[in-house]
Amino acid sequence: MILSPVGASAQYKSTWVVENPHAQWQARDSQGELVFKSRLWILGGWFDSYAKPPRDVWSSGDGRSWKLVNKSAPWIHSDLAMSVAFRNKMWMMGGWYNGRLKGHSASNEVWSSKDGVHWKLKTKQATWTPRLAAALIVFKGKLWLLGGTEDYYFGDAKSLKNDVWYSSDGKNWKLATGHAPWSPRAYLQAAVLNGKLYIFGGGNYVPEYHARNDVWSTEDGVHWTEVCHQAPWHERIWFSSVVYRNCIWVMGGWSNDPSKNWSDIWYSKDGKDWKELKPAVTWQARHEASAFVFDDKIWIAGGNTPPLVNDIWSLKLPKDW
Repeated sequence: MILSPVGASAQYKSTWVVENPHAQWQARDSQGELVFKSRLWILGGWFDSYAKPPRDVWSSGDGRSWKLVNKSAPWIHSDLAMSVAFRNKMWMMGGWYNGRLKGHSASNEVWSSKDGVHWKLKTKQATWTPRLAAALIVFKGKLWLLGGTEDYYFGDAKSLKNDVWYSSDGKNWKLATGHAPWSPRAYLQAAVLNGKLYIFGGGNYVPEYHARNDVWSTEDGVHWTEVCHQAPWHERIWFSSVVYRNCIWVMGGWSNDPSKNWSDIWYSKDGKDWKELKPAVTWQARHEASAFVFDDKIWIAGGNTPPLVNDIWSLKLPKDW
């Protein structure tokens, strides 16, 4: 194992393993994902901009074999919806419906489920405006929702948000700040590490593309510090992130300058200093894949290469890493 200085690339003997080249669920991107009751879960997603988004729910106890739990969940805004496990329930909220078709809309509905089969509508209209592609995370025993956009294909800069909301029950939401110091954005990611909440990356897709690679942190959701103005990873949207081995990880995504998908993998212990991990084997460059931490491994599932894929990969680093 070769160690590198902070900010440089690192090569490890570990490789990504193909757990299943074609999972039982239809290839997709922009799906909800979470780990709940020692199982991986996939919720809805995107097949086509001119079709309604799927409403199926799948789960797996080993990451390889997947079971259809619910063919048609009651939520319909499953494209770029926000999902998380919280207080012994799965949560699904916000999202986009109907692609570019007439009748398209964003949502501020909040749903929860204890089994993936039965879903309860916690609120039809949360206090935050209907939106998609926000960050959703559990921090200090509460749900936190950050940023996002109110319109997918048809919006403008005014649709982008940098507000921060929190809730103890998923039904009643309070505003921590209406305008955080980080720029309004969607397709961002959030992480909790060492008592701090971080947001990073993201931006906007259409009609005016922009992307970021800045990193911000907070201890209360109100007061924010810019930890890193420009991380060494290229600015991007539609990327994946997890917290694994006491590090924040940034993986994959898409940018329009240059126009490409990414397959790079970066990690940081503090959001400021980043290293690149370069395994000998990795997955094909993609965006809007699902990322999990499960069984002491990082997992990547599905996404858009293009085409849409439904492969499952895992990576387990050495114990002395």
